[in-house]
Amino acid sequence: MQTGIHNPLYRFGARFILILWTVLVIYPVAWTLLGALKDNQQVMLNKPWSLPEAPLLWTNYSYVWETYHFGGYFLNSAVITAFSTLLALLLSATTAYVLARYRFTGSRILYSVYISSMMIPMILGLIPLFFLLNDLSLINTRTGLILVYSISALPFGIFVLTGFFKTLPRELEEASYMDGASHYSVFFQIMLPLARPGLISIGIMNVLNIWNEYILGTVFVNDPAKYTLPVGIAVMQAEMQYRTEWGPLFAGLVLSMIPVIVLYALFQRQITSGITAGAIK
Repeated sequence: MQTGIHNPLYRFGARFILILWTVLVIYPVAWTLLGALKDNQQVMLNKPWSLPEAPLLWTNYSYVWETYHFGGYFLNSAVITAFSTLLALLLSATTAYVLARYRFTGSRILYSVYISSMMIPMILGLIPLFFLLNDLSLINTRTGLILVYSISALPFGIFVLTGFFKTLPRELEEASYMDGASHYSVFFQIMLPLARPGLISIGIMNVLNIWNEYILGTVFVNDPAKYTLPVGIAVMQAEMQYRTEWGPLFAGLVLSMIPVIVLYALFQRQITSGITAGAIK
């Protein structure tokens, strides 16, 4: 009798679960795509899976972009996500390099503190973070959000990159030092490029998490001109449900999903291989 992954019953169960999970993921996405091309009457009266009637309402996209300041929300999220990801990568890489390549008193304890912080939900620190940012005059600023997002991404980045840096041969550093290179030159010109697979994986994960983050953006920013995309969509939904503008709301959701879907589709292999390699090493 076959056992394990070669068991036909096991393979059938695994495929069934994967198919079921795929349907659960695709269902809301497909429903949103169809709803973005309908007017209010079609959304409310027809079945959810009915095809949009001609003419297709492509104007829903331009309407939500201009009328509800969706372009501003989109730009805020793009700027905050880009700077937060770059800062998080820089801090994660430098910290992981020091912890992996240098031995000093308390290095293991410091690494354990970083890793253990991954188990603490960020929501537990909302109140002290709010008062800290308020004391620093960073409440209701993009800079405050960038700093919070960057710091929250540090533990995971350090965990993955430390594994990469530990496996790099020390002969590269020794040869560079003999040629007169400084510590900064060795790191930025030799070690950092070698850790590129891990940097790509962490960068993409940070982009996905920061782009979709809602709670911190709601707590630390109350100026509508500085809302990120998730917060802006929540405000739009609150307004549109009284105006019954479901088509434009679906169109806004589609616009917010496009960057994430494209990014993940292009780099899904790098995400999986980079994180797995860094964790195993």
